[in-house]
Amino acid sequence: MSEVAYLPAGKREQTKVQNRQAILDAAREVFGELGYETATVRDIIRRTGLAAGTFYNYYKSKEEVYVALAAEGARQFAPLLKAQRAQAPDWETFVHGAIEAYFLFLADAHKTWLARRPPGETQPHVHGSTPEMKAVFDEVRGAIVEEIARGGAPAADPDYVAAACIAVAREVGEKMLARRPIDTKGATDFAVAMIQSGLKGLPQAGAHG
Repeated sequence: MSEVAYLPAGKREQTKVQNRQAILDAAREVFGELGYETATVRDIIRRTGLAAGTFYNYYKSKEEVYVALAAEGARQFAPLLKAQRAQAPDWETFVHGAIEAYFLFLADAHKTWLARRPPGETQPHVHGSTPEMKAVFDEVRGAIVEEIARGGAPAADPDYVAAACIAVAREVGEKMLARRPIDTKGATDFAVAMIQSGLKGLPQAGAHG
């Protein structure tokens, strides 16, 4: 039986929440620094400072942690993306709003990560490839595909359009995080210009499923 079980009910629940969050925070950092395929449960446990048994009280594998992080990212970003779609009068405005919201989301996540690092500790660059980022990309792709399907976006292959938008956002976003200061506006303006100018050059042959 874990030592958490011996605590009073209120304190026990609080400790569970803290332990679960510590695991997710550690996994986010480990996945970002090492990549999901390379990272191991041992890497995550080492970063938390918790006992191995404590980790397994909450998650059975790194796959479960990944799913939990992805769900958290989608839950946080989906309302932002939905708001952008609701208030955007046209495709151009939607793309700008969606890319800007993503870059702000990315910068905020990076800022939070840096704030948790001990003062003076070497700070490796965190790539935008955490589970939350993948979930956010999935949200953006879904919105783009829907926009094309309803005629609100250029009539081009929705999968290719989504892939192109995501690729531009991913690469520009990663470079944005590597710079100081982090310039979300400059990154947004550049990425949107690349996407919009590229779409204008496509043959409008009708959407493909």
